[in-house]
Amino acid sequence: MTETHALFPRRHPQQNAHSPTILNWARNAELAPANAVVKPKNEAQLQEVIATATGSVRMMGSSMSPGRMLALSQPGDVLVDLSRLRGVLAVDDESVTFAAGTSLHEVFTTLTTLNRMLYASPGVIDSQTLAGAISTGTHGQGMKQSSLADEALNIRLVDAAGHIHDIDRNHPSFGAVQLGLGTLGAISAVTLRTCPATLFTCFKSASSADTLADDLRNWNQQWTFSKAWWFPDEDKVHAWNAREANAEEQTLWRDNRGELVALEETDEQMNATVDKTLEQMRDDTKIVDENGKPFRTVTRFKDFSDVIGDVYQVFCRGIATPQINIEIGIPMARVPAVIERMKAWHNDSQPHMHYPIILRCTGASSAWLSPAYQQPTCFFGFVVYYAEDGSLSEEGLEFLRAAEQLLAEEGGRPHWGKYFDPTLYDWPTLYPQWSEFQAIRRRFDPHGKFLNTFMTEVLS
Repeated sequence: MTETHALFPRRHPQQNAHSPTILNWARNAELAPANAVVKPKNEAQLQEVIATATGSVRMMGSSMSPGRMLALSQPGDVLVDLSRLRGVLAVDDESVTFAAGTSLHEVFTTLTTLNRMLYASPGVIDSQTLAGAISTGTHGQGMKQSSLADEALNIRLVDAAGHIHDIDRNHPSFGAVQLGLGTLGAISAVTLRTCPATLFTCFKSASSADTLADDLRNWNQQWTFSKAWWFPDEDKVHAWNAREANAEEQTLWRDNRGELVALEETDEQMNATVDKTLEQMRDDTKIVDENGKPFRTVTRFKDFSDVIGDVYQVFCRGIATPQINIEIGIPMARVPAVIERMKAWHNDSQPHMHYPIILRCTGASSAWLSPAYQQPTCFFGFVVYYAEDGSLSEEGLEFLRAAEQLLAEEGGRPHWGKYFDPTLYDWPTLYPQWSEFQAIRRRFDPHGKFLNTFMTEVLS
């Protein structure tokens, strides 16, 4: 088992603009010396950077992944910043092609302007780059969709020799490239399938957790999109269930100038539960500001109301806050048994809960290394926020480790872009296409140019 200090590092102090070292977004890991970062202006420069590199090459995206995924290993390695490769490259009747460094926020805004949307529900935040989100398996919620990578029609990839590959859904390597962890090459562009923009009404509710397994199944069968937060200490569940808005609801949204509509009737059922959670979070984080970002993430459950908006207004409402976030995918068929085991474990051990358990279910994915590969999956998410001094609640971390161990024993697959202990997982057993992925990786990158120390350990 990985040591806690390595798995969940402290945050570094705030850097100034002239710091010689680049940190990841959460400031809990050093990625590279500042002079090892290159920012190609276009695809041709990206090809040259990769082809002429004598050391390893990693992509930094928006640097929101754990540092070990991105960090350089040796002097002479290169960290590539694709932020200059952004914007729309092509539009047709059914798809839009974006440069790889485009942020998800820009992707969603552009699609909204075009009166389109993705079939996939968005994740919680939209700060990630498109290439980074695809490469790590970013997903939303709803059984009729899966990860963002499953909306890709074509992925343009630069291999270790600097050669360009246009890989579409009929290409035999597509399932590997969909979620490649940055180990097959550098993505330079992605074509995403789109559909006409649709408005949704999201109904929010509070209920007992006694029937959580049945409720979770029913919500995901009956609603287009569904997401839930489980508060085991209080035996409560808060759920968001959305369907397409009817004509009257669409009129309300248009009358509100296209902004999210919060219906007037509010529900106070979660208020006492939220207040208890806020008290624990304040004790853990020692954050003085009553309106600090971590607190705002849970305060939204107080006096909740149903809302009307587009899918991005409804679901992409997270607050980017430095945290340790573990998310483990469990096959839907196993979810009832896993929930019962978690309830029994919670009753026996009474772990310190820093934040509710987040439940987001998706349909099957075609990406070979997706935690939802070939099977509908429910993702169990666990969060501990950083304290003001950069530390983490020890009791909260104990809970994270125990929860991950339990879910790993149940055949869970971790979200690649979040925190996980790799020693808990037997990758070839979890992923049927593991050997095929390795073979394709070696084809695109025969000498391991796109590997760093951590990715070498995982893939070996």
